[in-house]
Amino acid sequence: MMKNYTRFLGVMMAGVLVAGSLAPAAYATEQAQERREARDTRQDTRRDAREEKRECVIRDDKSNHECREDKREAKQEGRQEARDIKW
Repeated sequence: MMKNYTRFLGVMMAGVLVAGSLAPAAYATEQAQERREARDTRQDTRRDAREEKRECVIRDDKSNHECREDKREAKQEGRQEARDIKW
């Protein structure tokens, strides 16, 4: 009877150790996914802001300064969105 109990405890301890070692790996994987998603968001925002600025300059409905301001605001919004994803 004692032998079975000792074996049971050994198996349980091994299970706890394995589960404990997997938790940080799962968290790291989730964190990496969030970083990747945030980076993709920032990159998409930059690309879109560049295109919008080009179109703004071509349309000539605003001054170059106003087009730059719009681009700056768009990029800032994208950064905030990326922060929201990460944190």
